[in-house]
Amino acid sequence: MAKLTPAGRRVLDVAAELFYRQGIHAVGVEAIAAKAGVTKKTLYACFGSKDNLVTAYLTERDQRWREWLTGWVERHADSAEEKVLGAYDALAAWMREDFRGCAFVNALAELPSPDHPAHEVIVGQKRWMRDYFAELAAKAGAADPDGFAKSALLLYEGVTVAESAGIGGTTDQAKKVAAALLRAAV
Repeated sequence: MAKLTPAGRRVLDVAAELFYRQGIHAVGVEAIAAKAGVTKKTLYACFGSKDNLVTAYLTERDQRWREWLTGWVERHADSAEEKVLGAYDALAAWMREDFRGCAFVNALAELPSPDHPAHEVIVGQKRWMRDYFAELAAKAGAADPDGFAKSALLLYEGVTVAESAGIGGTTDQAKKVAAALLRAAV
């Protein structure tokens, strides 16, 4: 993403907050511009369209998530197995901070068309998560790291959906299942 002007930064920060809290379709550019203290003309000058603003929001959120998750796992887990399972602990920590579901799952529900410019960002985020699990599983000695990664991702995504629906305790359960799958894979 190109370097933003101060006005563009305010627009993106406000859009990120509103899109995550209220939904992409529920938030208009008028509301974003007003809360950011800019005109709609400035918003469009910075991003060109609401679709581009949504794409920028998801791109930045994905970058922030990747850095946060990998950093958290590196700081809190030592062994390869602990790193795989630590991803679930990291998710639990992330969800304690004003969690309203997975921003990417939420966005995909609102933007199902593969033609939307944000679609590749959404799909790319899920592919990265799968690949991250595969990388961790390979380091832990899994015979089929890709197979394990698909199962680990299913558990991970299930946690975000269940927790956003108010069903608590799913992170610990998913971590237990992932541990059993990892033991079987190694």
